[in-house]
Amino acid sequence: MSLSLARLDLTQIFCDVDDFYREFEQFCERAVPRLPCDGQPKGYQSRLSVSEVMTIVIAFHGSGYRTFKDFYNQKVLADWRDAFPNLVSYGRFVELMPWSFMALVSFLNICCFGEVTGISLIDSTAVAVCHIKRAKVHKTFKGLAGWGKSSVGWYFGFKLHLIINDHGELLAVSLTPGNTDDRKPVPDMTKNLVGKLFGDRGYISQALFERGLLELMTKRRKNMKNALMPLLDKILLRKRPIIETVNDQLKSLCQIEHSRHRSPFNFLVNLVSGLIAYAYHPDKPSLGIPNDELKALPQAAF
Repeated sequence: MSLSLARLDLTQIFCDVDDFYREFEQFCERAVPRLPCDGQPKGYQSRLSVSEVMTIVIAFHGSGYRTFKDFYNQKVLADWRDAFPNLVSYGRFVELMPWSFMALVSFLNICCFGEVTGISLIDSTAVAVCHIKRAKVHKTFKGLAGWGKSSVGWYFGFKLHLIINDHGELLAVSLTPGNTDDRKPVPDMTKNLVGKLFGDRGYISQALFERGLLELMTKRRKNMKNALMPLLDKILLRKRPIIETVNDQLKSLCQIEHSRHRSPFNFLVNLVSGLIAYAYHPDKPSLGIPNDELKALPQAAF
């Protein structure tokens, strides 16, 4: 099978996804009891496998196409029939996308997160689901999305909370309504992290500062007393905006945000597959400082 896109090695992605889904399917058959039903049990039935659906939705986020419909009709149906001989129509594929959601989430959590290096950065970004003028009549995410305010103004949608390491790799993600405090999902996201976590002033909280193995580092607010900070921590804190570059890549390259969703499940599939595509992206932003040089920097107070 030969697959090619400018930014992603789709052959490698398909092999990883297919190997993972075989184990995932076996686990679900053992661990998840079948629900009682009348007659024959109903399940996923399609000539296109779930692993193929997963590969195609991930591929969209590295294709450069602005809409999934154009990508599927102009790229997948036109050029990838040899690789996917059982392709279905665009309308049918959209119906199949929600079936891949649980497998995509599991694949993201098990296969796509980076290594905990002791240096982590945290931030949140707005994920709008419609234009602000249409928010009051928007029905797809009624009761799910919320009003939020970012640095560029008000929006209606969700907040995507990210934690990355110093190599730009994802360590934890969380999705909340737009009106959620940035500090609320932090305890759950940082359960498996150690070292130092660098964030902006919005994460200042006494409860977060007192956490055990993880030390939260932020700039002081104007109404707070000055405190001495090690030189290394001050240097790394100045590098914190690198996570904003990750947010920009997720929106501009991986296209996790658009206002054309007609289903909450397809919105989630689009979001998770975009995060997976970013994990496979070869040019992630990073601090650019080798770990041995970081350890060699002086630790004196600045």
